[in-house]
Amino acid sequence: MGRNNGNKSSGKYDKTSKFISLILRHNPGAIGIKLDQHGWADVQELIAGMGKAGSQINMEILEEIVRTDKKGRYSFNNDKTQIRANQGHSINVDVELLEKEPPEVLYHGTAGRFLPGISKEGLKPMGRLYVHLSSDAKTAEIVGKRHGKPVILKVHSGEMYRNGIKFYLSENNVWLVKSVESKYLEEL
Repeated sequence: MGRNNGNKSSGKYDKTSKFISLILRHNPGAIGIKLDQHGWADVQELIAGMGKAGSQINMEILEEIVRTDKKGRYSFNNDKTQIRANQGHSINVDVELLEKEPPEVLYHGTAGRFLPGISKEGLKPMGRLYVHLSSDAKTAEIVGKRHGKPVILKVHSGEMYRNGIKFYLSENNVWLVKSVESKYLEEL
């Protein structure tokens, strides 16, 4: 499967990329398309639906968005007739995640205002299918800044895994888990 390995976004299609993310992760019906059980959308239907919604794109633009998206949100199938979001869905799809043993420690970025709830309830998917974890504290800090004053949580993922909790690694190297109990968290 085609994977985005680019580290930079061109910037000129950021708004279009976010719209595609909304469609492929949360609301395909917004442009009148459907996803299959694995989250795949027909590329031509996506392009046509976006056009009807006022966002004109073509295959060349879509390929550039997939190639340059800084978050690695999307993948094409082998012949580029289908596209899907790699993770972050709020709709129930099986993106065929690879179950994998995590490193001993992973990180989660959040805002300080959420710490009281997290200390009671742990990390929950909050409208998504999985909690997203980072391999490094810097990425977690960037994520946390999106929500306010960032706080980085150290996740004792190795211990969780040894206790039978399943971890998955998405196409764009985001670690995913159904939830994280507060006993496995430590504030950095």
